[in-house]
Amino acid sequence: MDKIAILNESSFNDFIAEKGKRIIVDFYATWCGPCRMLAPILEEIANFVGDTYKFGKLDIDEAFAIAKNYTVMSVPTLIIFEDGVEIKRVVGLKNKDALLKEIVQ
Repeated sequence: MDKIAILNESSFNDFIAEKGKRIIVDFYATWCGPCRMLAPILEEIANFVGDTYKFGKLDIDEAFAIAKNYTVMSVPTLIIFEDGVEIKRVVGLKNKDALLKEIVQ
């Protein structure tokens, strides 16, 4: 998972604030089956799109305040940020092609 940063409450805000890149954060939980299924798909996408995007993962159980702040009601939830602002949200497990269509525009 070298292309996907593991985030926590102290690193999250700096991570999403980077200018000039779309930031994709996977809000997940270790107990979530669909989240585990999504992980290798996201890794493939991260390798495919290269440095155009930045990817991170945030465990909602360890960063409950952030998940609550962004009203993450179910996992997996991908939130796409631009300049620190949420621009899109994708909820649920999707295959690689469907995710690429959602993320790469």
